[in-house]
Amino acid sequence: MLSREDNELLCRVGPGTPMGELFRRFWTPVALGSEFGGPDSPPGRVNVLGEKLVGFRDTAGKIGLIDAYCPHRRANLFWGRNEQHGLRCVYHGWKFDATGQCTDLPNCPEGATLKDRVKTTAYPTLERGGLVWAFLGPRALMPAFPAYEGFSTVENRGYITKIIAKGNYLQIMEGDIDSSHVSFLHSRLDNDPLPGSRVDPNTFADRQPRWFPQETDYGLMLTAQRNAGPDHFQWRINQYLMPYITLIAAPPGLPVLHQVRCPIDDETSMHFRCFIHPERPLTAEEIATCEAGVISPEMIPGTFTMKENLANEYLIDRDDQRTTTYTGIKSIVAQDLAVVQDQGGGAIADRSLEYLVSSDRAIIMLRKRLLTAVKALQQGIEPPEARNGKSVAVRPGDFKLPRDVPFVEGAREHRLVGAAN
Repeated sequence: MLSREDNELLCRVGPGTPMGELFRRFWTPVALGSEFGGPDSPPGRVNVLGEKLVGFRDTAGKIGLIDAYCPHRRANLFWGRNEQHGLRCVYHGWKFDATGQCTDLPNCPEGATLKDRVKTTAYPTLERGGLVWAFLGPRALMPAFPAYEGFSTVENRGYITKIIAKGNYLQIMEGDIDSSHVSFLHSRLDNDPLPGSRVDPNTFADRQPRWFPQETDYGLMLTAQRNAGPDHFQWRINQYLMPYITLIAAPPGLPVLHQVRCPIDDETSMHFRCFIHPERPLTAEEIATCEAGVISPEMIPGTFTMKENLANEYLIDRDDQRTTTYTGIKSIVAQDLAVVQDQGGGAIADRSLEYLVSSDRAIIMLRKRLLTAVKALQQGIEPPEARNGKSVAVRPGDFKLPRDVPFVEGAREHRLVGAAN
């Protein structure tokens, strides 16, 4: 368990908080590229790490990300006009480009000379893999964009669902780290995988994984061993890439599920659920599997809210729960949210009340890694992972090995390490 003080340290992410400052040392996913349309399309709201921002695609196609409130009289720039390489406030016409520089100040005689001295907060952005990423930290510390295999191209080659959910980022992200819950929460009563699931049946047959987690220079390699008959072990490996991404175990050849988590504020999270193959676009069959509503949820049209949600009790089917599935809830994401959104009775779980066991080793390592990093930053030590972007070119895995074959041989064969080499 954690002390209440450490729990608060990990969960508070707004400007000026220690964890918020740690996150701002990394490139942060803030939106889908498609949210901003083509050049000069309407702007969009972007709420991230406790900040209210506005994003827009300017005339040249560049994404601007600036303070939501005009520095003149603090009108919201979401209502602004996106035109001719800038966003114009509709209250008094002040206009700002993608760098935050005022380019027109038309409501006063001194505007022609004063505009050059007026700037608003703006953050650098990049588009990679269908997402917009921003660097929200000190400009002098901005690192190169990491060498993520799944986000190596500007265009989107995968299937991405954006989901906004109530709940602190950490308790939601911990579900990505915890391999042991898969054997229960995402199972059927007959121990077959859910439709479209990529989970090996041994995950449901052996519900007591042995953990072999490792610290790495990018984060954590989270290895769970299960029995796979008398002569083999199944190895299920998630990769945690500091601080936002978990690559979920999948058998060779299948698209990789990138769970990208980012705090909107202390009690709300943004989730990009990305199925991406590291070497090719998805096939029509793979896309159809994503669209079936099990491995990716159905969304309320025009929103980032799932049809299954806390307000309607995730559309739980108690008859299905009695006869077919472990939960009676259709989508894997809704199954996860059902148990973490209300964990301990609130949006921020009180981890001082937990009773942890050996199957929680990965969770303990995640918390320790984040606590070590945030406390080091408080002492002026910058997170080394932010400057080691080449190290993130790794893959997850789900494979069997004979019991007498060392795990390292499987890791090398399936490119769990050094995937870019």
